[in-house]
Amino acid sequence: MTEINRKINVVGINSFKFEDLPSKLKDLFINTGNIAVPNSYFEEIKLWSENNLGQKKLFFASQSNQELIKWLRSQKTDVILISRGDPLWFGIGRILLENFSKDELSFYPSNTCIQLAFSKLKIPWKDTVNVSIHGRDSTKLVEALKARPSTLSIITDSNKKSLEIIKKNLSELNLIDFYDFWLCEEIGFDNENIRKLNLKESLPSDISSLNIVVLTKTKKNYSNNNLPLFGISDHIFKTFDDRPNLLTKREVRVQILADLELPKNGVIWDIGAGCGSIGLEAIRLRPNLDLFCIDKRIGSKALILENSKRLGVKPKSIFEEDINNTLNTGYLSSLEKPNRLVIGGCNKKTKLEIINTLAQSMSIGDIIVIPIIDFQTIKELKEELENKNFKTNLNLIQTYKSLTIAEGMRLDPNNPVFLLKGKK
Repeated sequence: MTEINRKINVVGINSFKFEDLPSKLKDLFINTGNIAVPNSYFEEIKLWSENNLGQKKLFFASQSNQELIKWLRSQKTDVILISRGDPLWFGIGRILLENFSKDELSFYPSNTCIQLAFSKLKIPWKDTVNVSIHGRDSTKLVEALKARPSTLSIITDSNKKSLEIIKKNLSELNLIDFYDFWLCEEIGFDNENIRKLNLKESLPSDISSLNIVVLTKTKKNYSNNNLPLFGISDHIFKTFDDRPNLLTKREVRVQILADLELPKNGVIWDIGAGCGSIGLEAIRLRPNLDLFCIDKRIGSKALILENSKRLGVKPKSIFEEDINNTLNTGYLSSLEKPNRLVIGGCNKKTKLEIINTLAQSMSIGDIIVIPIIDFQTIKELKEELENKNFKTNLNLIQTYKSLTIAEGMRLDPNNPVFLLKGKK
């Protein structure tokens, strides 16, 4: 095996000033003749040769990864490659490791732009989700946004188009009001600038090409004055922090509420209520309905109470317990029997038990709606409803949401949901 004597020294920087380098790296620059620098800040680094490095250096302006790899392979002596922050964190490091042996490479990282940005914002970043759309499509960004993390950092492309994509994705996912949008420009450098943008306005025209974005969950007091009568946006509802998507999506919720044929007066039970979105929107439409929410997850009662405040409504009762306990205890007889029943969030056996126990006390014209994601359970549930004198129908709700990508637009599918409706 040929012994490799040449070294590629990959140096991460957070400043264009030579004097900001540690002594060890200053010596490395002084003793190395060939230096590769990204084209975007080539002129700033080239000034080091005139002012600090003494002997004349050969600088190579890398404009593409392919050109850079070709140049590095042509070098017979040690070289330095300038990078920003940590080259192994969404940087050039991965590409170098794919093209050169580890023995040829030495990495000298500095703080990442994300570390510096969060220190300037004075926000802990240990739970931050980090995404790069620098030279990549926005698929990972969309996935991250759907999970609604409390903080999200985004490495952008140098052009303004990537900021427009972030802005449009936030709008398309109804998250414009969910996050504060921090634009961090030239972090660690003399022209450093951090500003919070209002995404309901056009992006500024004076944005530096060296920028990243930090999204932080907004602290907002929700007012029900501006909510629509029907079809409330998903982001209005507080959800479980560890399961932010545990929510019946707006498009499905609208159809469930329509299928329930909500009466002016009566009783509605929302079983497997989660954050309460279905039942709470129902009593917002029909304030004289009595709502009973039941969910076994710890913290569900507090969640439903918070969402009740956001919508300006009040459920009759909230039970933070397993529906099986409710069905098998003596106080079931003391509860108001439902005229409208939503059964979600439990297994087939429990759904069948709910139908068997509650359907017999329901009156002519009363309705049960069951959202289903498991096709295999439909037949038995449908037969059980029909055996209890309910006329049934089944709908498949499959919706798509348009999402902006670099090349234009794509349709992103929501999970398909079957809605089984029974009317007595």
